[in-house]
Amino acid sequence: MRWALVKVCLAVTTMVVVAFAVPLGLVIREMARDRAFSNAEREAAAVAPALSITTDRDQLERVVASAGSDSGMAVHIPASADKTSGGTSAVDLGRQRAAAADIATVRRLGRASTSDVPGGSTLLQPVALSSGEIAVVEVFVPDVEVTNGLTTAWTVLAGVGLALIVGSVAVADRLGVRMVRPAQRLVEGAHELGEGKLGARVPEEGPTELRLAAVAFNSMADQVVQLLANERELAADLSHRLRTPLTVLRLNAASLGDGPAAEQTRTAVAQLEREVDTIIRTAREAKPQTVAAGPGAGCDAAEVVRERMAFWSALAEDEGRKVRVAGVDRPVRIPVARADLAAALDALLGNVFRHTTEGTAFAVDVHNGEDAVIVLVSDAGPGISDPEAAMARGRGSGSAGSTGLGLDIVRRLAESTGGDVRIGSSVLGGTEVRIWIQLDGREPVRRGHRGSVRRRRPGRLVSTFNRPRSLP
Repeated sequence: MRWALVKVCLAVTTMVVVAFAVPLGLVIREMARDRAFSNAEREAAAVAPALSITTDRDQLERVVASAGSDSGMAVHIPASADKTSGGTSAVDLGRQRAAAADIATVRRLGRASTSDVPGGSTLLQPVALSSGEIAVVEVFVPDVEVTNGLTTAWTVLAGVGLALIVGSVAVADRLGVRMVRPAQRLVEGAHELGEGKLGARVPEEGPTELRLAAVAFNSMADQVVQLLANERELAADLSHRLRTPLTVLRLNAASLGDGPAAEQTRTAVAQLEREVDTIIRTAREAKPQTVAAGPGAGCDAAEVVRERMAFWSALAEDEGRKVRVAGVDRPVRIPVARADLAAALDALLGNVFRHTTEGTAFAVDVHNGEDAVIVLVSDAGPGISDPEAAMARGRGSGSAGSTGLGLDIVRRLAESTGGDVRIGSSVLGGTEVRIWIQLDGREPVRRGHRGSVRRRRPGRLVSTFNRPRSLP
């Protein structure tokens, strides 16, 4: 494209220069010729007054000499047959260069004329004498005088034309670079994206069409990255949700006692847990996505809590754990999908069973406010020494088999509504996980350029709630 544009501009500019330079050169040549013959006419006109007065040879020689053109001027006076003056003979002054026939023709027609002679041209100017005869003044115009300054003018004209051509080529080249470079970057970006470099982006610059193409490419690349991230996120979430039934299977397998069948069951459960952990770790670098719930979406948090606690209560009874549930006696609508809230609760309760000893009590409280709902999951275990590390995606608590995605699932659920998740100490003596679910339709929490979360600080709603009571 670049060289095609240069060639087109070169051809067009050359045609324009030729179309204007050739006629202009011919005009300059004609102007130089007219200037030379105008000078010759002035010299001939300087002799005409003297010829109308006298035809004396000596006087005419002095007039021609005073005109300064004695070497290039000739005067041809015909013989006179006037009886009153006794008649005069023909007079020829200077060097005759024109043919006698040309001189006779000018004398007969009484019109000025030019004729070509060796070394130049001659101007034949007729002058009427007092006797009624026609004298002819011949002025020699050499070729050097006709072409005087013509070479310089043509050289300047050619230089200007060449400068125009070079300038147009340079401008076309710069324009070509401005058009080609964004296109090349677009091609390179497409190749990089095709090779799996998901961070490939194209600068949005250049002509309008290419700039729009770059914007469309960048938007497409962002969508591809987001789709891949969503796929990995879905794989991680679904795999993590399998941890809950696996925990139940592992605990049940531990109570089977001894024997080959029991050992095989425990081995199969352990292998299944390792496979699930492998899937989670493979997908854990995916970027989380927070999407606001659409109109009409949501669930009854109280109903979901009652359902999940009924599921976990059987296991809690087997391990001798005391359980308390509060705030679920009336409906609590939240803008969260039922499956997502169930997955978040399973992740938190699974952590309680996984990271606390048997017999450790735990509680789930639901607080319903005007603009937010808070779900508190607390236990009487040893607590979490580093809450920030626990909240960091992909970092578990340090125990074997932990992937650290459980709290991340909970955090993404809260941030999708504009809320957040915080970890602290509970009144039971262990860990308290607070899920803040926003109800007023605020924008979801967005991730920054490097993945940092910009959280919106909640109001003082939590200060109006009572802390969970101690379990009996």
